Amino acid sequence: MSTEARVTLSDVAVEAGVSLATISKVLNGRPDVSAATRARVEELLARHGYQRRSGPTTAKPELLELVFHELDRIWSMELIDGVESVAKEHGLSVVLTVTGDRHSPGSEWLEGVLRRRPAGVILVFSDLPPALRERLRSRAIPFAIVDPAGDPSPDVPSVGSANWSGGLAATRHLIELGHTRISAITGPADMMCSLARLDGYRSAMNSAGLSIDPAWVRFGDFHVEGGRAEAMRLLDRPDRPTAIFAGSDLQALGTLEAARALGLRVPEDLSIVGYDDIPLSRWVSPRLTTVHQPLRQMGVEAARLVLAVAAGGPIATQRMDLATSLVVRDSTAPPRS
Repeated sequence: MSTEARVTLSDVAVEAGVSLATISKVLNGRPDVSAATRARVEELLARHGYQRRSGPTTAKPELLELVFHELDRIWSMELIDGVESVAKEHGLSVVLTVTGDRHSPGSEWLEGVLRRRPAGVILVFSDLPPALRERLRSRAIPFAIVDPAGDPSPDVPSVGSANWSGGLAATRHLIELGHTRISAITGPADMMCSLARLDGYRSAMNSAGLSIDPAWVRFGDFHVEGGRAEAMRLLDRPDRPTAIFAGSDLQALGTLEAARALGLRVPEDLSIVGYDDIPLSRWVSPRLTTVHQPLRQMGVEAARLVLAVAAGGPIATQRMDLATSLVVRDSTAPPRS
């Protein structure tokens, strides 16, 4: 069979040695197909570049699917709000799915999304395995990654933020206030956004000629409890830092709690800078100095990107990084002499 000719499902069925009914089951994500047969059919569909065409009887998709590995009530809501605003403009509803880990969705998710056939999929993961990408593309289901925690493949549309610049701005602010003993609590060591924010911190410290004690650099989990635990270790030292850059606002809130538990005042005894600018950061006491990450706009741009692909239009770039900015509030001050 020539790969230059338009492939038909009958061609694929003959080459795979299965019936058209089996091909239909694979295309519709039905579970009653053996793994070996499914893999053989999927490989042939991908090899011949088969994509499902919308026919006159095909119902128009009514859903945008937003997929997380975990739902954080504060951080996630900003992304959800952005995606929903775009969905509403296009007469679509948003369905939320929680699956897998931070690196990729669970294998069971794919069968479900093939049955749902949404207008597009937005995933909060570091990347997508090649086989999963090909199965989505073979069904003409467009997708994009938002806030990639890793380094997505060049052909995977993604929306993120300028993490290195954010870490640099946060640390420079503390240096300009006069701090020299500055610690960093970043996120997990296997996430690129954690490393990029930490690299911004290191760049600011090195540019100012300040040494970095390896014990002052901690890898957390982006959550309150992890931030508190790492801050307790840092602040219980005799040479404790006078300032901490936390790689997320939730970790900054944990740091604030650790300072209170140890009888330290913020910002008089300890300055704290967070990252994200979640709504809670302006309501805690003291109000949190933080790096504004445009979470809602990231959701907006990811939804627009997916719908542009669904409409068959061109996209300006596969990778979009939105600007971050420092928001100075009350949790930072010059160190006490």
